[in-house]
Amino acid sequence: MHKPDQFITVVSGVPRSGTSMMMRMLDAGGMQTVTDNVRKSDINNPYGYYEFEPVKQLSKNTDWLTDAYGRAVKIIYLLLYHLPPDHRYKVIFMTRHLDEVIASQDAMLEGLQQKRGTPNNARFADTIRTQLEKLDQWMEAQPNFHTLYLKYDEVLRDPQRAVHEIDRFLGCGLDIEAMVEVIDPALHRQRHAGPS
Repeated sequence: MHKPDQFITVVSGVPRSGTSMMMRMLDAGGMQTVTDNVRKSDINNPYGYYEFEPVKQLSKNTDWLTDAYGRAVKIIYLLLYHLPPDHRYKVIFMTRHLDEVIASQDAMLEGLQQKRGTPNNARFADTIRTQLEKLDQWMEAQPNFHTLYLKYDEVLRDPQRAVHEIDRFLGCGLDIEAMVEVIDPALHRQRHAGPS
């Protein structure tokens, strides 16, 4: 098992899949996070987005990754391809039923008085699904990636099990109870009745 300072913890997933929640959990558990607070909390993410602006420029600049060892950084799923092979990553990948993801994205955009460019939900879901399948295959082939997949709804339903799984995966002695305490099931506002 690698020590936390021997890898970068990456929290990833599609937008609105629980990545901010996971960052908040890791923060509460005692892990330092790579954030800049440029994007402020709002009604969609009342506890903050835990974002770091340089992540958006990963394809052009990765120098900051050297300082991310032993810390957690949130990186949107399609940007994972730009992570250089000379670093070691442990990826916590959040998954969520795509109907919920799309509904949550639409609710967020509505609050911002914006509209999604792809109104066909089925087509949009198929696009994301195809992207995720390709990404899964790519990550599995990367020797410097170690990935833990967590379902958003299962983290909410059984937080104790989820945080113990995270702690075992990272191996860094996180504060389990503190992580559980910051999970807010009330934020699960878009729900899908079928299987996840």
